[in-house]
Amino acid sequence: MDLSRITPQPEPGLINVLIEIPAGSKNKYEYDKDLQAFALDRVLYASVQYPYDYGFIPNTLADDGDPLDGMVLMDQPTFPGCVIAARPIGMLEMIDGGDRDEKILCVPEKDPRYKQVKSLKDIAPHRLDEIAEFFRTYKNLEKKVTEILGWKDVDQVNPLIEECIAAGKSKG
Repeated sequence: MDLSRITPQPEPGLINVLIEIPAGSKNKYEYDKDLQAFALDRVLYASVQYPYDYGFIPNTLADDGDPLDGMVLMDQPTFPGCVIAARPIGMLEMIDGGDRDEKILCVPEKDPRYKQVKSLKDIAPHRLDEIAEFFRTYKNLEKKVTEILGWKDVDQVNPLIEECIAAGKSKG
């Protein structure tokens, strides 16, 4: 899979999220650049599973040295390697392994069920709490620490995406 062909922003207001881990999975897959394939990184130690499809925005570079992470609210899981044109609605800020780590929360552009969802205000607070709780606890049995800093709404997402796209280009 040639990731250089996947633009981070297919059009204004949208990002492409390359799914690594489908919703409901305990398996943590990661894209391996050398293999140009998805490989099993590990199986989650805890009795939790990814609440929604999870992956990254290709051709971006975040502060942790990896592409910017994205999670897409979907009613059905997709599969590793699926590219989803998604609308960012907010982000979860956290510290993971001592590094700042943002998770961009998105909705699929091509699902009419999410057409009216434009920001975190359109998502039930309990759903946001569930997502934060997953990331707060999913590494506990590995003796790794994560710290949740909180949610930021959509107005604070776009500057971060632009910054990570620029960093990805300069690394390029």
